[in-house]
Amino acid sequence: MIDIAHLREDPAFYQKACDAKSIKLSVQDFLSLDQKRRELLTSVENMRAERNSVSKKVPTMKGEEKAAMIAAMKELGDKLKTQEKELEEAEAKWHTDLLRIPNPPLPHVPVGHSEEENVVARTVGTPRTFDFPVKSHMEIGTALDVIDVEQAAEVSGSRFAYLKGDAVRLQMAIIQFTFATLADEKILKDVAAKAKLSISTKPFVPLLPPVIMRRDVMDRMDRLQPEEQRYLLPEDGQVLVGSAEHTMGPYYMEKTLEEKQLPIRYIGYSTAFRREAGTYGKDMGGILRVHQFDKLEIESFTTAENGEDEQKFIVALQEYLVQQLNIPYRLLQKCTFDIGKPNANGLDIECWIPSQNTYRETHTSDYMTDYQARRLKTHYQTADGTRKLVHMNDATAFAIGRTLIAILENYQNADGSVTIPEVLRMYMGGQKIIAKRKGGGEEEGK
Repeated sequence: MIDIAHLREDPAFYQKACDAKSIKLSVQDFLSLDQKRRELLTSVENMRAERNSVSKKVPTMKGEEKAAMIAAMKELGDKLKTQEKELEEAEAKWHTDLLRIPNPPLPHVPVGHSEEENVVARTVGTPRTFDFPVKSHMEIGTALDVIDVEQAAEVSGSRFAYLKGDAVRLQMAIIQFTFATLADEKILKDVAAKAKLSISTKPFVPLLPPVIMRRDVMDRMDRLQPEEQRYLLPEDGQVLVGSAEHTMGPYYMEKTLEEKQLPIRYIGYSTAFRREAGTYGKDMGGILRVHQFDKLEIESFTTAENGEDEQKFIVALQEYLVQQLNIPYRLLQKCTFDIGKPNANGLDIECWIPSQNTYRETHTSDYMTDYQARRLKTHYQTADGTRKLVHMNDATAFAIGRTLIAILENYQNADGSVTIPEVLRMYMGGQKIIAKRKGGGEEEGK
């Protein structure tokens, strides 16, 4: 949520933000509503005060004076009731429109009105040249018996999958590798130095967050919409998370931290759920776009002064993680259309997918400034006692399903086996290859 006082001072700034993010809202109309709401509020409060004052005097009155005052109070009561209704309606529309006003993008974010206007910041690594026909992750996963979407469809419906055997071990290896990396302050210092950032290298704390949350808290995170993408539990007033940061972000909701505690950094792992409404026929095959998936997510809380550098640090860490897997990728600076309403800035990493001969999104980084914190009422207190809103960042460490796709396809071999990235082998007991067993299924421990 934006700072309403700042909007009143500089409406043109917020109109520009609405236009840049393709949000059709007139800030001037909102300010007119804001003025009407404030006038109604003052009028209602004055009438209530008058009614309370007179009600104390009426018992002391007599005769015609008392009758006249009772009649006047009835007239005042009718007028108050009318204005209270008007105020209620104005309050509802005011609140709805206030929440529609987006977080203004940072000055360097390119203005754009479609995903096509995202800008490639850099491309790292050269796609491998294969001397055999390239297979898709599903062809590989099915042949090795490590991915089964057919039985999952029988049990759960379309866009679900069973991971089996070495696919599961590979997933666990990715999780352990990520937790170990983000807890290693030496690595964090090296990454910060390479990125030329003078920033705290405080390690990330592992977190297993809930995957069900209150609907109203998801709304306060400004992640409930689009609602048709969420799995709702209406009888309980709850919703399944669409990403781990949905329950990580509100961890300090309604709390005030001490400045010396910041930055606070978490690396969370959870299953996530999305309905993928309106995407029928898009990426239907395999595990690229499914209803249930696992993610490793970063959430950080910083001071206002360090929020932007925190995002740069997080992106540098994302790149480091992908580089350790030795998978070609490109970094995208997202345009105003694509960063989303609550974001001040957003970047994506897209990994190379050989079977599609293109890059596909595997990571995103979102910098919210104080937009989410204002709705969550998450503050910090400075040494001199000043109370300020924290700045929040969230980002993908690994979208595991898509990372598995990238590994299976980039590391596939002519004989149908898959070489395990070297950095993950220590987490798989030294195993180097996923291969098909002679009797069926994958061959372990090779």
